[in-house]
Amino acid sequence: MFDFSIVTQWIDDLLRNTWGLGDFWSILIECVLIGLLIIVGYAMLAIVLIFMERKVCAYFQCRIGPMRVGPWGVLQVFADVLKMLIKEIFAVDKADKLLYFLAPILVIVASVGTFSFLPWNKGAEILDFNVGIFLITAVSSIGVLGIFLAGWASNNKYSVISAMRAAVQMISYEMSLCLCLISAVILTGTMQMSGIVEAQTGPWRWLIFQGHIPALIAFIVFLIAGNAEANRGPFDMAEAESELTAGHHTEYSGMGFGFFYLAEYLNLFVISGLAAAVFLGGWAPINIGVEAFDNVMNYVPGIVWFLGKTFFLVWILMWVRWTFPRLRIDQILKLEWKYLMPLTLLNLVLMTVVVAFGWYLK
Repeated sequence: MFDFSIVTQWIDDLLRNTWGLGDFWSILIECVLIGLLIIVGYAMLAIVLIFMERKVCAYFQCRIGPMRVGPWGVLQVFADVLKMLIKEIFAVDKADKLLYFLAPILVIVASVGTFSFLPWNKGAEILDFNVGIFLITAVSSIGVLGIFLAGWASNNKYSVISAMRAAVQMISYEMSLCLCLISAVILTGTMQMSGIVEAQTGPWRWLIFQGHIPALIAFIVFLIAGNAEANRGPFDMAEAESELTAGHHTEYSGMGFGFFYLAEYLNLFVISGLAAAVFLGGWAPINIGVEAFDNVMNYVPGIVWFLGKTFFLVWILMWVRWTFPRLRIDQILKLEWKYLMPLTLLNLVLMTVVVAFGWYLK
């Protein structure tokens, strides 16, 4: 398995030793390069996910999806981006201007922040703190503030109702989401993302195999709660078009709306990426204990494994969206507080017992 830290160390040596730059300029250039890499990767993944969503939706509805702009419609998303960029950004009368323009920024900051914690490859973790799981949950919670402020500051009753629904839904499902991550922390003994992935290298070492039943339960609940956290169907009651027009971003246009649109799709990728990293081994290959097979699998780059697992989970969540009908807000909250929350608490105790007695795969 290729260690990407060789590349990052080479760049650091080039700046410090070959070019003779000091610590300040070397770190500044590295931060700028990483920032540009995050922004470009974020934008490109958004384009891929939007195109994928349209094609998956069309497939489930027995259609062909966008086909007119470019071959197989691949340029349709670029046309939509251009249209969004040239649209006028306006302010609503009697709206709270400061909060109105601050809301989409908070949403995109939370999305990019959590996106930066994903472990792409061995040695290619952008933000890799020893309390990474804690920081992921903390940064992602900023998005709730942005959504609520968008509805409150828009001076629109539909936006306010949508923001209230979204806030209570996201705060509720954050509980189950965090408890599932804590189950993984108990099993691996670390909160660092790279450490969690490293603990899953080896034959049958993915967490869903190591922790068997409690890990599998945590994985399934994590996907359900993550789908609700991203406000996607069947948990998209906050944006119920039939009664709330466009929800909390009804009064937004141009890139103000574009930030919410981007964040929705990248949050889908972040949830799938976290699930892949925490429960499916991240960049760790499939190893089954057969030397010839394992050697072949180890030649596949780690980023290919990570993206393959992540996009598979993205496809699963898109499948769910276009299969199940939208839930009412009372059904959404009932599912969390009456079923998922007690289940995750019980599962947390079960995982603790499994680890304490050593009943997991070592």
